[in-house]
Amino acid sequence: MTFSLLAHDHETGTYGGAAATGSLCVGGWVLRGGLDSGLSASQGTAPSTFWGEDVLRAMRDGSTAEQAVAEITGADPGRGHRQLSALDLAGQSAGFTGDASVPHASHIAEPGLVVAGNMLGGERVLPALRQGYLDAAGGMAERLLAALRAADADASDRRGLKSAALLVLTPEAPPLTLRIDYAEAPLDALEALLARATGAPYADWLDVVPVAVDRTRAPEKAPDV
Repeated sequence: MTFSLLAHDHETGTYGGAAATGSLCVGGWVLRGGLDSGLSASQGTAPSTFWGEDVLRAMRDGSTAEQAVAEITGADPGRGHRQLSALDLAGQSAGFTGDASVPHASHIAEPGLVVAGNMLGGERVLPALRQGYLDAAGGMAERLLAALRAADADASDRRGLKSAALLVLTPEAPPLTLRIDYAEAPLDALEALLARATGAPYADWLDVVPVAVDRTRAPEKAPDV
């Protein structure tokens, strides 16, 4: 049904999340995040959007990713049908895969990185997703897209893909939230949208809008129109 990746770049303080699925609207269902809390990915055959928000709230209040995931999943009697990944403010990760998840389903959690998926084409998909990110060059968004492509090339979602999304949060830039809610080739559409969102003319004004390190940033004069 879905595969996802959450990552943290310690050197830049950048967080990134990516997800793709054989159904619709994966970004709205799966990815959540904030520079004051970390990242979450909530998915499964009966995904809980509450899980994604609740685990962020717990990490914002000081819980580690492992503590927050254990707390949120342990309190839900329907947890067998769900998955949850989290990445906290220290860059530590945690994951949960319910025992009723549709195979192949699993997760891999390590410092600064967590990948998860269910209804996958095989056991190699998540290692391919992880390695695709680790081997990729470029910025966070480019590395996330490369990871999605690596997983897709290794069987990925056994129904094929219909939607894909990226979320990038960094202190020195506005949030980058890109969603392809439906497409026959969602990774191609996501790549095209990323190019438009990070290139001229759209990106020309992004260096004057408020960001985490300067919440009052604004142009010195009115822009030419």
